Amino acid sequence: MTFKELGMSPEILKAIEELGFDNPMPVQAETLPVLLNDDVDLVALAQTGTGKTAAFGLPMIQKMNYTNKDTEVLVLCPTRELCIQISKDCKNYSKYIQECTILPVYGGASIDVQIRTLKKGVKMIVATPGRMNDLINRGKVDISKLKYIILDEADEMLNMGFKEDLDNILAQTPNTKHTLLFSATMPREVEAISKDYMKDPVRIQIGSRNQGADSVSHVYYLVHAKDRYLALKRIADYYPDIYSIVFCRTKLETQEVADMLIRDGYNADSLHGDLSQAQRDHVMNRFRLKNIQMLVATDVAARGLDVNNLTHVINYNLPDELEQYVHRSGRTGRADKTGISIAIINLREKYKIKDIERQIKKEFTKAEIPTGKEVCKKQLFNMIDKVEHVDVNYPEIETFLPDIMKKLEWMDKEELIRKFVSLEFNRFLEYYVGAPDLNVDESRERTKQEKGKRDTKTNKSGSFTRLFITLGHKDKIVPQRLIGMINDYTHERHIEIGKIDILDTFSYVDVEESKAQAVIDAFEDKFVKGRPIAVEIAESKGSSSRGRSSERRSSSDGRRRDGGGDRRSSSKKSDDRRSNDRNSSDRRSSDRKKDSSRRDSDRKRYR
Repeated sequence: MTFKELGMSPEILKAIEELGFDNPMPVQAETLPVLLNDDVDLVALAQTGTGKTAAFGLPMIQKMNYTNKDTEVLVLCPTRELCIQISKDCKNYSKYIQECTILPVYGGASIDVQIRTLKKGVKMIVATPGRMNDLINRGKVDISKLKYIILDEADEMLNMGFKEDLDNILAQTPNTKHTLLFSATMPREVEAISKDYMKDPVRIQIGSRNQGADSVSHVYYLVHAKDRYLALKRIADYYPDIYSIVFCRTKLETQEVADMLIRDGYNADSLHGDLSQAQRDHVMNRFRLKNIQMLVATDVAARGLDVNNLTHVINYNLPDELEQYVHRSGRTGRADKTGISIAIINLREKYKIKDIERQIKKEFTKAEIPTGKEVCKKQLFNMIDKVEHVDVNYPEIETFLPDIMKKLEWMDKEELIRKFVSLEFNRFLEYYVGAPDLNVDESRERTKQEKGKRDTKTNKSGSFTRLFITLGHKDKIVPQRLIGMINDYTHERHIEIGKIDILDTFSYVDVEESKAQAVIDAFEDKFVKGRPIAVEIAESKGSSSRGRSSERRSSSDGRRRDGGGDRRSSSKKSDDRRSNDRNSSDRRSSDRKKDSSRRDSDRKRYR
């Protein structure tokens, strides 16, 4: 089925033909007939990069009433980059509809200019939730005549903490409007929006729920944590024409990795929240022009990047929220191209690969980090291939050839080739001479770990500190994931971990006393589902190794007696009374009720 057969107007057909649109992509083929022929609420689940903008943009442009200047369509999206891109695409689609005015509204740009444009009348607003909410609160935007509101990348808006802004905006829209929700993944929070703000929505799903794109292959490399950066360089060298985004968890790590790549001679740069808007624009312009081959970015900064022909997405660290992996891998393999999503992991993170496989309904391939010899061979033949296909400017070079031939006439062909290759290739040969094997022998590592467990059944330092952390079962936390986060955030691999108690909305973990503050500091500015993670010392008599033994003995008396951590009691007097009456069964029952009440209070505080 073609766009013409779907019923697109001649003006839109002319515009999209100039853009090279031939046949609709699957999400467009499913969505366009519904939206063009009916006024409905709609939920569309499709992977990143599958053409969702045209799926809602084309019917909205065709259905708006251009006899007035009322704002009829509002598109909300999570980031400035995506806001600009959607606005640009929709302007291209409406190129031959002069009355179709479209305004991108986002933070970081002059709000006064945006307000002046809104006063003139705008048919479609594309906005980030924060700036749109600001304009509504100032009374500078009229959405009383709104016919459609589109939530694009709804899952990401919620992950980034825009729930309150979204609720406020949706509350200001007329009851007669229709809501369209587009998302790559469909977590519970997005389902809640569809239930709260939509009426019997039509549901369209391309592929399986939360599934990765078919055009992307998934590969993981298993290395020691200390070799992660060396593995990244080895991968980059093995793919000489790499054009990729490298994802890191934190702004600090993003900048550090980018700085190291630049220092080592790679065409790289960083993209994260600490950059000014001018800096972000400069980096993105260079990346789109391929002056940057490797863009090191955080998840938030990379949202909405519209860059074609990415060969690889590299997960320098896997995301804390596994749904985020779908968004990351969806940056490559777009527009009928194929791509590779790479994860560099250590042995403790291997369980995450299985979790992601279950989610995206695809299997990872375990690959071996190339050896130094393999990298050199790949680079050499890449250079030879370029020589073989280089365009020769015969008229310009002809005048120099006699002198060149005379200069090199003493060399035979083989010697000339050797010298030419050496001139271009010595750097790689010198760097990779004697390069170590970075791959991990899993069977050998398991044997070492088992031996280590036998040798370190007790904490070497003799004491643990119990930490309270605002992550629990509701955050899909398991002991392996919590240990992995501690290892990754502290960049240490030898922190001893004791007992772990995971409750509904928070947990306790014992770490060796000398490393407790390092763990607390490492979790600063870390987020899960848009919510900051808080870590603090759970002050109690059970914070030492001796105390841990007493905690184990009392663990049968309820799930945990210290459910409130350092909030378990505000009075020493009550502690003494509890201790004196410990042998009384009635008093124990009373204590359990008090502890349960305190746990409920903690859950409310950190929920």
